[in-house]
Amino acid sequence: MRNGAMNSPRLYRIGELSALAGISPRTIDYYTGLGLLAPIKRSTGNYRLYDDDTVARIRRIEQLKAQKYSLEEIREQFTSLKRIVADEDVTRKLSELQTHLAQLEREVKDLEPVLDQMKPQQVKRLFHAITPQTAACVEALLLLLGKSNFM
Repeated sequence: MRNGAMNSPRLYRIGELSALAGISPRTIDYYTGLGLLAPIKRSTGNYRLYDDDTVARIRRIEQLKAQKYSLEEIREQFTSLKRIVADEDVTRKLSELQTHLAQLEREVKDLEPVLDQMKPQQVKRLFHAITPQTAACVEALLLLLGKSNFM
């Protein structure tokens, strides 16, 4: 609503942001106080101004809350994402994930003899215990590391 030039990002005052995000202005104030949100800048009238990325961030916060994450856990997640910015950090993190995946592979191989001795019904129950989210996470990591056989 407050655009200077055609190419400048759209900025919203707290009431406008509230309407877009579907949460109260008081909630926005609370999230800002917790460090989950930060205004992009202030207007000449000293109003806090937020951008479209803030709308997306609020939606992400609400999704995580719906998944039963606490606001503290959400803040920690956002903080850790900020830290992993440089290419070195990304490379290091991927290397750690690859090492962790290799460890998981070894542990799964250790389970193979046990699985071979189980009855088919027991194995079926065991595999049903693996949630779709876990399977999707494993597949995403494999794709990231270029080790997936699904694609």
